[in-house]
Amino acid sequence: MNQINLKHFGINQFGNDYVVGDIHGMFIELQQKLDEIGFDEAVDRLFSVGDLVDRGPNSHLFVKWLAKPWFHAVRGNHEQMMIDGIRGTSDYPITMWITNGGKWIMRHSDEAQKLFADIADKLPLAIEVETKLGLVGIVHAECPMDDWDLFKSMYGSNVDRFDNLAMWARIRIKRKDVSVVQGVHKLYVGHTPLNNVEVLGNVVYVDTGACFEGGKFSIIKLN
Repeated sequence: MNQINLKHFGINQFGNDYVVGDIHGMFIELQQKLDEIGFDEAVDRLFSVGDLVDRGPNSHLFVKWLAKPWFHAVRGNHEQMMIDGIRGTSDYPITMWITNGGKWIMRHSDEAQKLFADIADKLPLAIEVETKLGLVGIVHAECPMDDWDLFKSMYGSNVDRFDNLAMWARIRIKRKDVSVVQGVHKLYVGHTPLNNVEVLGNVVYVDTGACFEGGKFSIIKLN
């Protein structure tokens, strides 16, 4: 049976934990934002809701950021499109990815592209973080179920469906669904760019379009 690709993090005893919305290659700007809030690399941790690449000018820097011991990300649909585009493992044509921000890949060698895909393929589908307020969940787009524990336990028999929902779905945000996802204190997601952070039930939408004109990074303290 397939086990869910999830990373668990214990409570941060010495610093602060933060979550940031979709990055989309805006790593220079993200560092500036971290400097503004006084992020301490020695004790703080930064969690990303995914979509590290595409659209912004420095997508290739995702490799260096994932090597930082304090930075952790889930897999977004743009990482999946990159993996499939480079490896040719998708039913949709590579042009779908290229026209959705993947043109940057053309500047890199075949060897570099393979490395990008290999690194992105190691990203987990979900992250959970212990905080003093309770367990926090992180996925890119949407929790496939309204129960975090059921999502994890039923993943093995719903792999393709759950992967698709976790990385691509916008069902809850379109319906303005305020029901609570059981099993977590808060669930943080990105994927849908909004003008401001929005909360529906205990689901927090943190993508505020940093890669778009007029957009910004939203960084929220978890603890």
